[in-house]
This record gives sequence, structure tokens and C-alpha cells, in this order.
Amino acid sequence: MVLLSTRKAWPFLLSTFLIPQLLCVARADVHFYDFVLKETNVTKLCQTKSIMTVNDSFPGPTIEVHKGDTVYVNVHNHGDYGVTLHWHGVKQPRNPWSDGPEFITQCVIGPGTNFTYEVIFSDEEGTLWWHAHSDWTRATVHGAIVISPEPGKLYPFSKPDDDKIIVIAAWYTGDLKELVDEAMMNGSDLPHSDGYTINGELGDLCNCSQETTHHWYVDYGKTYLLRIINAVMNAELFFSIADHNLTVVGMDGGYIKPIVTTYIMISPGQTMDVLLTANQSLGRYYIATRQYSSEYAEVTGFDHSVGSAILQYRGNYSLSSSPVFPNATLPLYLDSGAALRFTNQLRSLASEDHPVDVPQDVSTRMYITVSMGEILCPNSSCTSVSGNKLGSSMNNISWVNPSLDVLSAYYSAEILVGLIQRISRIGLLLCTISRETICQIASI
Repeated sequence: MVLLSTRKAWPFLLSTFLIPQLLCVARADVHFYDFVLKETNVTKLCQTKSIMTVNDSFPGPTIEVHKGDTVYVNVHNHGDYGVTLHWHGVKQPRNPWSDGPEFITQCVIGPGTNFTYEVIFSDEEGTLWWHAHSDWTRATVHGAIVISPEPGKLYPFSKPDDDKIIVIAAWYTGDLKELVDEAMMNGSDLPHSDGYTINGELGDLCNCSQETTHHWYVDYGKTYLLRIINAVMNAELFFSIADHNLTVVGMDGGYIKPIVTTYIMISPGQTMDVLLTANQSLGRYYIATRQYSSEYAEVTGFDHSVGSAILQYRGNYSLSSSPVFPNATLPLYLDSGAALRFTNQLRSLASEDHPVDVPQDVSTRMYITVSMGEILCPNSSCTSVSGNKLGSSMNNISWVNPSLDVLSAYYSAEILVGLIQRISRIGLLLCTISRETICQIASI
């Protein structure tokens, strides 16, 4: 082994480690966004109500970056209750403080306060999304994240002529926060949506919605990259566009082997990148989505509405006829066969430029049981159908919001343990304090 003197080692260290890192930083861009959360009045399904929005829009603004960029988002909470934001699918290497889950990595951003997130993009490429991570606030507080390839790099498919973001969300006619709080208190089933929106609109097939249906205008012969986001609270969805094939090329910020299909099944929180070529007769075609229910056929208490938008070709032609509906390609609610046929085709691209590192040596195995059951109420006195409370658990342990976020408690404990160890070493402290004790102190 050759040892370098301190004087000789510095140039070596700079050239080997620091300069390449600085070059990497120089290649990446830094972006700044201001998000203002506030209540906004919105009318849908013949009723007006107030919802939490970001910058007065539903869905919220789109964050656009290149692979490897960094984003700072200053969130100003002008609403009535605390909120956090989460950057869904962004790995945030060595940066958990800006990940956003309430009471896990931070406490809420209180009304009248602000908080700046640092969002570090690493190997993600494609489409992801951001959303509130406080109870069910994400029903209306969400938006797209578009991650283009690094400058000078190409897609693993022919470059499309244009992009189109499609955000599917769930709409509730009642005050969602009150509905969720009541359900949590009573232990009853959580609220079911009353409709599905595409880019904020319910579409022609819902009451009082025909005048605001979202239209997407296309040019014949062009190929478009659809960035589809399922932002609903808790439902898988089927999605189809009448008379048009869909080629799925990406999912959740990564690329997959292309799948040519007439429909997709997309889970809540999932994103998909889909190529569509506008090659049909000039006219109007419905973009449609409906829920996929994997429960027993006897379970009918779910949202049966169909959310819709319209793909409309530019050009001179008559608009006298109604848009074409994907009757033959949009699966029905209980079509588990259609769901499995789609998901069974999913394979990572795993190319030289987009490798996938799957660990081959498994050293630890975990057995995790996620379940939903009932918490017994005395004499079945609760207001749910069964008289008991519904309860969810992981390995038979349920969640209770702490008074201090978990990451801060752990961080504070590490600092205190370090100080105590230093004091102990010089003989000023003769007792030991366990990490568990410190965590209890930090949570007070």
C-alpha cells in the first residue's frame, strides 16, 4: 500500500472525488417553485363547495425537470389546517427530511406558515407526481412531475411530437375532511367517490358537467406521449381511448418493454407513459375511465361513474355526431381477467442504457401481514353497520399519530446519545442511557 502525505494527497483527492462530483453538479439544473395552498370554490355535479388547491388550480401545477436536477418548492399554507407534500416516486437519496409523509419525516406545515422542500432527482426518468400527504387532502392537492432525459440523451423510443398530461382524480360532493374525520371517529367505511375527473373535469357522462368536459386537440399523423397519473384515493382504474391503440413504454419514473394494448389498468398512485398515434378518421373520440373492483360481485358499494374527456382532431369536418365511445375496449368494473392480462405483460426495459439492478443474494427475509379487521365496541355500540369499528394493521399493529415526527425523534436521540457518550468518556457521566429512553425523552 502506498501512503500519500497530506500535502500530496489533497490534489489526488480533489481530482479523484471532488472535481467529478462538481462536474456532475454543474450538469444539473436547479429549479424554484412557489406553491400557495388555499381554499378555492369549485362547482361540480351541480354543487359548489370549497376545496384545498395549489395556486388556485385543480389539478395543481406541473413540475418540469431533467434527470438529475434539483427542485426547491416553497410551500405557503394559506389554508385552514396543517398539510405536508410528498414527491411520489422520487427516491430523495440522503435527503429524507424533504420526503413529506406527515409525522414520519416532518410535522405538518401549519396554517399561516411556510416550508421549503428540497427535491433531489437521481435516476428517475419519465412521469411521477406530487401530492399532499396529510389524511385525504391529496384528493385535490396534487400535480404532475415530468422528468425528461438528461440534455443530449434520447428516449429509448422515437421522440414523440408532443406530450399530454392526463391526471385522473376522485371527486366527492361532500366535505371530504369532515367525511373522513367522521368515518375515523365512528370506525365506519371510508368515503366513496361520486365521480372521476380527467384533468379536473368529470365529462359528458356526469350531471352538470357537459359544458366543462376536457378536450384534447390532436393533429392527424402525429405521435403523442401521454403521461397518465392515477391520483384517486383508493381505486384501480381501467382507461381506454376509443378506436386508438396505446403503447405503454414507461411506469413510475422508469421505462418498460413496450406493450401495445387497447386499454390499461392503473393503480392508485401509479403513473404510466403511453404513446398514441393519431391515425384515425377526423372526428371526436372519448377518453374514458371507470373503476376496476377486485372484490366479490356482491360488493356493489363503489363508484360506478365513468369519467370522460374528448380527443378531438383538428381539421374541417362535421361535429354533428357524438364522440365515439370505447365500448369494445374499456373493460367492465369486475373484469379481473382484463386486469390480469394487462399486468402480466409488464416487464422492465432492462437495457444497456437503462439497467435494472436486482439483488441476487437475499440475506434477510421479512414476513409482513397487512390486514383489515374490526375493533370490538362494547355491546356493538358503534355506529357502523356491524356495530364495531373497522381497523387496519400491519403485523397486527395499528398506527397512531405521534406528537413528534419519527425522523426528528430519531435524529434528536442520535445527537443526545452522542453527547452523552462524549461526556461519559471524560468521566462526568457514569450511567448509561438507552436509545429507547432518549426517544422517550425526545417525544415529550
